[in-house]
Parts: sequence; C-alpha cells; structure tokens
Amino acid sequence: MTVVTTHATGSTRTGDEIAPRLAAALAPILGGGLPVRLRAWDGSEAGPGDAPVVELRSPDAVRRLLWQPGELGAAQAYVTGELDVPHDDGWDLDSALTHAFSVARERGLSGTRPSLAATVRALRAVSGIGALGRPPAAPASQARIRGRLHSRLRDRRSISHHYDLSNEFYSLILEPNMAYSCGYHSSPDQPLEEAQSAKLSLVCRKLGLEPGMRLLDVGCGWGSLSLHAAEHFGAKVTGVTISAEQKRFIDARIAERGLADRVEIRLQDYRDVPEREAFDTVSSIEMGEHVGQGNYPTYAEVLRRSVRPGGRVLVQQMSRTGRWPGGGPFIESFIAPDMHMRPVGETVALLEGSGLEVRDVHAMREHYVHTVSGWLQRFELNVDRLTELVGEEVVRVWRLYLVGGAMAFRDGRMGVDQILLVRPDGEHALPWVRDW
Repeated sequence: MTVVTTHATGSTRTGDEIAPRLAAALAPILGGGLPVRLRAWDGSEAGPGDAPVVELRSPDAVRRLLWQPGELGAAQAYVTGELDVPHDDGWDLDSALTHAFSVARERGLSGTRPSLAATVRALRAVSGIGALGRPPAAPASQARIRGRLHSRLRDRRSISHHYDLSNEFYSLILEPNMAYSCGYHSSPDQPLEEAQSAKLSLVCRKLGLEPGMRLLDVGCGWGSLSLHAAEHFGAKVTGVTISAEQKRFIDARIAERGLADRVEIRLQDYRDVPEREAFDTVSSIEMGEHVGQGNYPTYAEVLRRSVRPGGRVLVQQMSRTGRWPGGGPFIESFIAPDMHMRPVGETVALLEGSGLEVRDVHAMREHYVHTVSGWLQRFELNVDRLTELVGEEVVRVWRLYLVGGAMAFRDGRMGVDQILLVRPDGEHALPWVRDW
C-alpha cells in the first residue's frame, strides 16, 4: 500500500505536520503502520491511500484518547464531532470499523495495553500539537447516574436515561409495534414490521397462550407483546415498566384499541410485583440485561414465584462473550448504564438456580443483524427530524450504537436467545414435537 503524507493544498510536506507525527507516535502502539488514512485538523494526512479516512477535527480528539485509551475515548471524540469517519471512496462507519477490528485481530491488539515505553514515546511525539493537558469534559450525552448500584432509584434513573428520550424519537426508529428487541426474520429481506409481529406470535405460541390466560410481561417496553398477546391470543395481561414515558404510550394504545379489560400496565419495579403463583405464563423480553449481575437471582426468583406450578416462562435476553461482562464501555456510558451481559450458559444456570426447569434455548443471533439493519434504515431516513428532537450529539451516539450493535451480532461478540422454562410441580402441557 502507498503511504501518503499530504497537506490540504495537495503538496507533500514533512516536519511539523500533525498527521505524520501522530502516525509515528502510534506505530509502536499499533504494532505497525496506521490501518486508516488519518486526516488531521491542519489538513495533513498519513496512512494507506486505499484505507478508510478518519478525521481528527480538533486536538481534543487526541486528548480524549490519551486520557481514555480505547473504545470510550474514541466514542467520546466521535459523538462530539471531534473525530469523524466521512463517507469517502465507498467507506462508511460500518466498513471503517470492520476494517479497524480486522487489523486489530491480525496484529493481536485486542485487550492489550501499550507498554510504558511506547506510551512515553507517544506523549513526546504529540507534545507540540496542543493535545496535552487536562481531560476534556465528558460529552453532554454521556450518562451521569448516581446512587447505589441497582437500587430502585438508580435503576429508574438508568432506564430514564435510555428510554425517556421521547416516544416520538423511538417511533421514528422502531416499526409500528414499537418492539425494541430482536425480531424473528424468515429471510434477510423480510420487512421489519413483519419480523417483529412474527417474533411476538412466536413468544405467545411458546408460552401456550389461550384466551383468558393470565400473562405477566416483565419489562414490557412500549407494550408490543402485551398488546399483541391480548389482541391476537385473548390473554389477560399485566405489564410492568419503570419508564413513565412507556406507560403513557401504552395506556394511550390500550384506550385506542379498547383493551382496558384485558391489559393493565403498572409503573412498577419488577422486585415489587406482589403476586405469587397468580399468572399462567410470564415473559421478559430483553429486560434481564438491565437488572445487574448481583440482582439476577432476585429477578429469576420473581419470574418463578409469579407463575403457577406448571406455568411457562420465556426470557429473551442478549449475551456477550469476551472480557467485558456488560455492554462495553461505550454502551454503558452512553446508552444503557449498569447493563450486564454474560455468556448464555451462565444465564441458563442462574435461571435453573431459581428452581425453574429449562426446556428450550433458541439462539437468534443472526436475526438481530437484520433487526438492527431495519432500525438503522429508519434512523437514516428520519435523521433530520431525530436531530430536531435530540440534537446532533445524541444522533451521533445512536448512529454509533446501531452500527456497532449490528457488527457485534454479525461477528459473534454478542448473541440473543429465547429461553423457555417451566415451573415444576405442575402439568406444563408442552407439545411432544415443537412446531413453533
């Protein structure tokens, strides 16, 4: 590959230009040359001419990376606009990140930290470009959650940070069901609304819902499953959420559809559900990630004690492999504070530990790639209105979130599974042959 060091005027220069200095400083840390074409705020460039472009628009981008090396510093610089990945020569954010991850794997850089000597050399190399100094303030969009971890108050604040951007915001990204979870795709080309409806019906069939049966929907979101179960399967549904915005949204839909006799939505923490053995079935769709590692046994016990003996429980939950047990530095800082994910086998063991019997584990990782792709398409189609609602910085947060999420599921760093369980000591009536 040709290595370029050019100035914005088109002339080739050496000496104090910023991009070549940064390239030299990073070489010992990166184990070789730049994997991207770096464009600095002075117009200089360095790196392979056929690689994706990364623009550093301010010395603050470098300063953030010095204070927060890795994912968090890069994310902070991106969401503030200090760092950008323009659509140049067919590259976009997805392909650029994919390329960078590939180079990191080839060079064995994942999870490694630079040596002290390499760090000192890098600091000396950037000492004259205005990048040293106190750390920049955290972006306004970064979560600032206080309180004891997974206390009721802190959980409400964490959920509010993510889910209370506004119902209109989410309606411009999600499909009309407002299902904010993995769909069930019959093909990559299936429309998102169809895939989400198929997922909701799949859950209801696995739960064996019939008219008049009582369903507890733990972490009901915007009510996609609660409403679907009542409308299409005749269930009597109690949904719980700690998001006031979500409850207002669902209550309006209940009134519009005349479902007040079949659906009740409570603004209630899952730990405060008082019923014991009162429900025929229990569902919890992508809510278990938010309860935390220490509280997961309590969460599993709530699911178990709420359902009658022989009743079915379905948990749809994301999993994560690798060294970071939560959502990762970016997700936990900007999207879902205090999130905790683990390999699916550990979640199955925790659910079994509550006394529930595991009957099926249905891996759906590839489906999430297409679900997020559908969200991203709607996001870009409505980006102007989204920017009016939440501002450019939050829009950049969400673009990075959606692109990075699709990559994580595509590459196997994250997964999602439907786990079907029953409470022992009663007839579960599961079919001998599954025909979901």
